Amino acid sequence: MEEIKKNMTETEKEIVYSQTVKAGKRIYYIDVKKNRKDEMFLAITESKKIVSGNNEEVQINFEKHKIFLYREDFKNFVQALNKAVNFIEEEQGQAPDREEEESSGNDLNFDIKF
Repeated sequence: MEEIKKNMTETEKEIVYSQTVKAGKRIYYIDVKKNRKDEMFLAITESKKIVSGNNEEVQINFEKHKIFLYREDFKNFVQALNKAVNFIEEEQGQAPDREEEESSGNDLNFDIKF
């Protein structure tokens, strides 16, 4: 049991900044972490809620996908992302703003700052 706690503590220590983006059924976590050499990198996680089963046996799971982005790649990544977003907006216009789901009173705040 101590080993599990030790691993959790080490994992918690490596997150130095976190931002959460709620997007419908998805939540995006943008975490700044430190590696063993004390160098920072981005860990971007998409979490999607999956509901399956019938009314009697509903199962809720979360499908997660992660990408890791290192400092030497930031500039090229941001440039490519901006170009892709601009292309979509030129072709289809800007996306309408999502209505704030928090207004329903079921607000969950996952922002973690260390």
